[in-house]
Amino acid sequence: MTKGKRRPGQMVGYLRVSALDQKELRQLDGITVDKRFTDKASGKDMHRPQLQLLLEYVRDGDTVVCHAMDRLARNLDDLRKIVLGLTERGVHVRFEKENLTFTGADSPMSHLLLSVMGAFAQFERDLIRERQREGIALAKLREGAYVGRKHSLSLIQAKELRSRVSRGESKTKLAVEFGISRQTLYRYVAGEGN
Repeated sequence: MTKGKRRPGQMVGYLRVSALDQKELRQLDGITVDKRFTDKASGKDMHRPQLQLLLEYVRDGDTVVCHAMDRLARNLDDLRKIVLGLTERGVHVRFEKENLTFTGADSPMSHLLLSVMGAFAQFERDLIRERQREGIALAKLREGAYVGRKHSLSLIQAKELRSRVSRGESKTKLAVEFGISRQTLYRYVAGEGN
């Protein structure tokens, strides 16, 4: 469908999951949309390919439907920027979980609701992250309960890597040879690895 031939007033769905192995099936379940945009990426910022395509696609009179505020943005600033940017263009934004719809003719109360609900969503995510950090810290106290991520290199490989870097070998070539990123290489050189 080309941009010039599309009908006005479309229902456009936006779905997002954080990990590639997560499923977005429960989002917008039972809601009919004309077009869907699905990102499998973190919502930490607005640099998501499908979100950018959605922002280019929607027109005056369309409605963007999203399961929840935290699917569209994970922080209040981005949420407000996206919603206000869309509504200024005549695009309505509807959040199913919160049962809220924002239009270009929003009252000061609507702006307050957007800010308050967005702040609560961000607060909830912060609490989850804090509980996760506390759980990891407690698990580390119990021997063997939390082993963390597997090291990219063995102790012998890490020692060889450091030795070769100190002799002046190319870090880029070494990263390719050892099958690690340059960032990981720098962590090993700094002693953060094995």
